[in-house]
Amino acid sequence: MAKANPLQEQLLKAGLVKKSQVSQVAREQVKARHGKGPVAPTESQREAERVRAEKAERDRELAAERNAQRRADELRAQARQIISDRKLPRGGELEYRFNDGEIIRTLLVTEASRKQLASGALVVVRHGDGFELLARVAAEQVRSRAAELIVLDHGQSEDTPISTGNAEDDAYYAQFQVPDDLMW
Repeated sequence: MAKANPLQEQLLKAGLVKKSQVSQVAREQVKARHGKGPVAPTESQREAERVRAEKAERDRELAAERNAQRRADELRAQARQIISDRKLPRGGELEYRFNDGEIIRTLLVTEASRKQLASGALVVVRHGDGFELLARVAAEQVRSRAAELIVLDHGQSEDTPISTGNAEDDAYYAQFQVPDDLMW
């Protein structure tokens, strides 16, 4: 039996409580003092928690990638919508050739469109399997959403001169003017 405190002994002597009540209270006090604390997690519990945390991190990363991909798809869709809404009517008898990566493409344009393309007022953009002409304002909207759709932009190339990689050759050929409206 646990040792009773002096107050409990006095109450027992006075007959106000029974011995079983005193011993019950003493046992409860001992249990409260020496009670079990939180159990330390076992190795398997720690491993399970670590695996759960890794899975949650992977799930967050995958969700972020999916959100980024969805946002990129939305921007490309907006750019395609701008192109289809704001494309200029094409037609003409003059051929305008431009580079599309490694391939030289041809568009039939009017004399006025050719001059605007050369000056940078018009831009050639990819639309589906073909190409369309856009005004500079619409092209800037497309560029902010999906720059990869812009194929030819003479207005943009003024800021960034094309380099062949050889500084001496670039300096020598810089003295020669190449006309923008060169006919093929």
